[in-house]
Amino acid sequence: MSAETVLLTGYERLSEAEMGDRLEQFRTLMANRRTIRDFADTPVPQELIESAIRVAGTAPSGANFQPWHFVAISDPETKRAIREAAEEEERAFYSGRASNEWLDALAPLGTDDQKPFLETAPWLIAVFAQKRGDHGKNYYVTESVGLATGMLITALHSVGLGTLTHTPAPMTFLRKICGRPETEKPFVLLVVGYPSEGCTVPVHALEKKSLGEISTFKT
Repeated sequence: MSAETVLLTGYERLSEAEMGDRLEQFRTLMANRRTIRDFADTPVPQELIESAIRVAGTAPSGANFQPWHFVAISDPETKRAIREAAEEEERAFYSGRASNEWLDALAPLGTDDQKPFLETAPWLIAVFAQKRGDHGKNYYVTESVGLATGMLITALHSVGLGTLTHTPAPMTFLRKICGRPETEKPFVLLVVGYPSEGCTVPVHALEKKSLGEISTFKT
């Protein structure tokens, strides 16, 4: 049985010069993206979060099953519950669960088990990966949800919002607090808001590998 198709739309053929200009502008925009931990409590309109999630929802996915769900949280009590549960896992991580090698890798970032940003930031977005849907099994779930999360971070950065990808392990508490089913696995907790006044980032975070280190061209 052949698949039903429609004519592709939405692609504009640009000159190579225009393509180069657009890519350079976008590269400059993204080169300024940094993970932040100092958030202002300034409100962010829900409409912006909704629009960013719509962008994430356009990501490619295995069989186009779109195996993701985004829970956007601004409610103070829910954020407090998430912080308490996350810090409990983080205390276990820093006090024994993590290897010395892992802790040494984190040392330049200055992280610890205290996560006040989980309450300070105006929004938390819990991203869930769906193992199954109404149709049955989903495919390439991790890859699909990873692509959608990257697009979500990019969309938020494009409008001047800071983000932090928070991944306490395990994250099963998120499923309970957010009321999600057993068929969904917490993928990442994205902290979203404006950087606080005087926000700093570790010098270590400015170090990005060169093109030669991250790519190989076979021509």
